[in-house]
Amino acid sequence: MTTARGRIVVGVLGVAAVALIALELALGAISYGQPHLADPCTTTAVSTGGGIDATVQRFARATLDGAACQLHTTREEFVLSFVPSAGTKRIRWNRQTIDNALRAGLDHASHELAGNGLAGTALSFALRQLFAPSIEWFVQHET
Repeated sequence: MTTARGRIVVGVLGVAAVALIALELALGAISYGQPHLADPCTTTAVSTGGGIDATVQRFARATLDGAACQLHTTREEFVLSFVPSAGTKRIRWNRQTIDNALRAGLDHASHELAGNGLAGTALSFALRQLFAPSIEWFVQHET
């Protein structure tokens, strides 16, 4: 036994539900939660805040971007390729490719932080001498 008032309420609720679903779809609900991976060759490392922490984060991101650009992959795929338990397709880089990507990443990061002039070149050289051997050692013992 339904009343006319009950039918109207159910009808209004049904129309409201359809309208809300249509609104959510119009606002992009289908693509919500899908990653939007940046192109590492054109991305600039940005970090909020200042000081040493922000500079180190910007440097690390720029290094990963430079290495991923050299390998023609995304930063995320590059990092996950060294983690066997990540469940993604495993990309095996050879030793020379990793060395070249590391050097390209350090060059990219130093030029992004210090510019393309003499300061960027000097920083790139210093970073290669300082960080490249320890990172290469880590990569050699992990792969």
